[in-house]
Amino acid sequence: MTKVKICGLSTKGAVETAVSAGADYIGFVFAPSKRQVTLDQAAELVKIIPADVKKVGVFVSPSRAELLEAVDKVGLDFVQVHGQVVDKLFENLPCASIQAVRVDGNGHIPSSQANYLLFDAPVAGSGQTFDWGKLDTTGMVQPFFIAGGLHEDNVAKAIQHFTPFAVDVSSGVETDGQKDHEKIRRFIERVKNGISRTK
Repeated sequence: MTKVKICGLSTKGAVETAVSAGADYIGFVFAPSKRQVTLDQAAELVKIIPADVKKVGVFVSPSRAELLEAVDKVGLDFVQVHGQVVDKLFENLPCASIQAVRVDGNGHIPSSQANYLLFDAPVAGSGQTFDWGKLDTTGMVQPFFIAGGLHEDNVAKAIQHFTPFAVDVSSGVETDGQKDHEKIRRFIERVKNGISRTK
């Protein structure tokens, strides 16, 4: 069963909705973004997340010290790193790691010390998909997430195309820039209830 990550959550209501609908991962954005939360805000929100739902911190080109501080203060289960990454960043971390990869024209898959890869559009959080035909994951051993412009109407096709470990959504479950609780529920339902279900 493909797992689901709902990213960019910043309110108690949105976190509760994602958890109750069956999200496997909850993502908190610590990088500069309209979805950014502070470590203190995230530390409060994680109190309502059960242990079997994993907490992910999202960073852009962080220092190792930044990662360790967030893991300690928030109790993160995963760190997700965008931007410039050196492999030693992922060595001996106290939690699992995800390296985000922007899919460009050549569909290059980097070697990475991270536990997981996440394939995203050239502009993360833009709501734009990347060209799925440019990415060949057939020989991949490393588990991976698919992100970038996913929403309830295309996520089943993405799962069918890539058979990913997980799918990741942020702007695709928003209305007017705010998390839409009904869209969160429908997105998760579309993933969990299989490819055959359509509107």
